[in-house]
Formats: sequence, C-alpha cells, structure tokens
Amino acid sequence: TLFLLREGGEDLPRSASMMSGTLESLSGIGEDGSSIGSDSEINGLAVRRTDKYGFLGGTQYSEGSDKDIRVDVARQREMKWLDMFNNWDKWVSRRFQKVKLRCRKGIPSSLRAKAWQLLSNSKELLDSNPGRFEELEREPGDPKWLDIIEKDLHRQFPFHEMFAARGGHGQQDLFRVLKAYTVYRPEEGYCQAQAPVAAVLLMHMPAEHAFWCLVQICETYLPGYYSAGLEAIQLDGEIFFSLLRRVCPMAYRHLKKFKIDPILYMTEWFMCVFSRTLPWASVLRVWDMFFCEGVKIVFRVGLVLLKQMLGSVEKLREVQGMYETMERLRNIPPESIREDLLVQEVVSLAVTEALIERECTIQVRKWRESRGELTHQPGRRLNGTRAIHEHKAVYTPPPPIHPPCSSMLLFSIGWLNGRCYLIQQVRGLVAEWTAPDHRAVYSFGFYVLILWVMFFLVVFIRH
Repeated sequence: TLFLLREGGEDLPRSASMMSGTLESLSGIGEDGSSIGSDSEINGLAVRRTDKYGFLGGTQYSEGSDKDIRVDVARQREMKWLDMFNNWDKWVSRRFQKVKLRCRKGIPSSLRAKAWQLLSNSKELLDSNPGRFEELEREPGDPKWLDIIEKDLHRQFPFHEMFAARGGHGQQDLFRVLKAYTVYRPEEGYCQAQAPVAAVLLMHMPAEHAFWCLVQICETYLPGYYSAGLEAIQLDGEIFFSLLRRVCPMAYRHLKKFKIDPILYMTEWFMCVFSRTLPWASVLRVWDMFFCEGVKIVFRVGLVLLKQMLGSVEKLREVQGMYETMERLRNIPPESIREDLLVQEVVSLAVTEALIERECTIQVRKWRESRGELTHQPGRRLNGTRAIHEHKAVYTPPPPIHPPCSSMLLFSIGWLNGRCYLIQQVRGLVAEWTAPDHRAVYSFGFYVLILWVMFFLVVFIRH
C-alpha cells in the first residue's frame, strides 16, 4: 500500500530508539552517501560551495547561472507581485489571466513562498487553524509511520545544504511535517512520495506553513495520490497514456510495442511533481505553474518529456528495447529539457482541463468495467488557483446580514402587540434566512422576502 522511493541500495539500519513523537534520534547513514555530514562539517572547517539553490552537488546541482535577470527587471517583477499580494482576491477573480501569465514567467525567488501559499489557499488554512500544527506535533503518532518516516529522512535531497546534515534542522522539520500529516489524516497515514514534496516546500517556508501547503497538495491538487492502493495515480496513468496517443503517436506506439506500462515511468514524475526528475531551475518553474493551474501542468510536463525523449525516428533508434527505453526515461539528459524550452513547450501544448476531465470520465468507466468499483473515492480535484477561489466563494458562509429596515421591524413588532403571532413568524423567517450555515446564493431571496414583509406591514399599519 506504500509507494517506495529509493535513492539506491538497501534500507539503512534503524537507529537505536524509534522517534515516538520526539526528535531524539535521526541517525543512520547508508553506503550511498545519503547524508553528507554533520552540522559541524557543513558549517565548520569543511566548507562546501553551494549553487544558488543550496545544492552542494548531485544531479540537480547548477554549475552556473545561464539566465541572470537584471536587477532592475527583478525589482520590477517583485513590485508587481507585491501589488497582487495586497489585492489578491481581486486579482484572482478579475484578472486571473495576468496572474497565470506571471506564474508562467516565473515567480521571484524572494516571494515564491508567499505566492505558493496564496495560490494554493494554504495561507487561509494556516490563518484559520492557529495552534493546530503544534497540537498535531504533540500527538504521539502511529509508531509504524514514524519508523518509516525516520528511515526516509536522509534520502530526501541529500546534496542540499538543508538536508545534508544528519539530524540537522532540515531533517527535523521534515519529520515534523510528515508526522503531523499522519496524525491529521490517520486513515491515509504516510506515503513515501510525500517526503520529497514536503522537502521542496521546506526549502522555501517554515514547517507550519509547509504542512498546510502539503495538505492542499494532497487533498486539493492531487487527491487520492498518496492513499492506500494508489488507485488515483493508476487512473491518471491511463489518462496520461491516452493523451499521449493524441499528442505524440510515435512515442505511444513505441511504449505500447514494448508493453511499457505508464505506471512504470510516470509514477515518480506525478507523485513527486517532477522534483526528483528535472534540473532545479525547471522544477521551480513547473511548481510555479502547477500551483496556479493545477494538475494540468503535471500532465503537460510528462507529455513534453516523452515527446522530447521518444518523439522522433532518430531518438527511437537509440532505444531499441524495453531496458534502453526505461533507462532513457529514468535518466533524462538535462540539456534536452532546458528551463525556457520546457516552459515554452508546456505552455503551448493543447491539453486542457476539459480534455483531461473528459478522458477521466472514459477511463473511470473502463476501470469499472474491467476492475469493478474504485475502492477509494477521493475528493474533487480542483484545477489550480481559480478553481480553488471559486470553490471557496461558493461554500464560504455569508456574514450575518443586518438590513437597514431591521429597526423599523422591531418598532413595528413592539407596536403591534396584538398581532404577535404574525410578527413571530416574520422574525422566525428572518432568523432562518440569516443563519450562518446558509449559502450566499440565498441573499437575494432574503432581501426580496424582507421587502414583501415590509410592504404588507406598512399597508396593514396604515389601515
């Protein structure tokens, strides 16, 4: 029931004591060099040079900055984003196309954390649940999940300065976030693909903020991906393969010829949102678009990668079997997926939300015909910021309404003491229509009702 992600090699030795809701031990180092050193080694004499993203080495280390934005341009972009932050709801509801365009251009690194939280609506979850994260931390948690989380900590971006040190602050925060989610959703527990997702969030924001952002990814953007049985990711694999047939028939026929099931190569791509697949500059650009536009971006990026790897006769000559094809998909050359080229291809790909939803309906029907009913029914997937904003607008209870005529009603109630029954009925209706659990859609009907009541009262009083 778990999706296991491994850096290579066997499981590492368990520490002497299990982390039962504490951070007493984060030991254990494997032969794969999963932890580079201790805090003293990182911060002391053995100083290692990091790239601008914090990587000390590894496949996602950036040798140099090929694309440096001029300082004045960077400041101008930051000012535009700050202006959007100050009027966020208005921008999303009235000028969302501009928000989307700016996300596609890339969010300024200094504002990325706040932008991700606003795009995903996790900031509202954070603000409406004060102290909740600390409460989850204080819970003991399920030892089964804590053991697995502890063993996974050193496998997450071992060449990044935040997670390189054994027992360092990065690994501690990662444990806190993942453990809190198992307490928050005990029926789902922990899936190992959540660890790199949480690690990316922690590179940009504090643990509590990262937790609520992870909640939104797991429950709103990719519902069902990390649940037992992994039915949602299997279903999306079928959708993805069907879309590939439209987008790149040559790659589709090649994979079908060698019986390479989509679950074999796209699982890590989708569940980790390409955080373990692409060069880091591309990862950040993909995440910027993903938070804004939803799972559509994940599908598009996967389709672009297959098109790049298997989309021509020359490329197919290099992969003449299943083994060679899988090796190519597992080890994508960075030069073939440069940041600007990837974003341009993703933006121009004609795969819409409507097309994905239509294909989803077809694949669900096929699933039921061949395998029976889905055992896990995740919540509705919301396609990015605008869908989340619209969903929030529909289901947010309206504030209590105090019509300007309420004082006149009260005066009439006191004066017409001989007609108490009628007045009590009116007051009951008013109380019912202004109850906080009614939807905003009823407000218009409420005002119409009040106007009619006032009309009859005036006529009644004058006669």
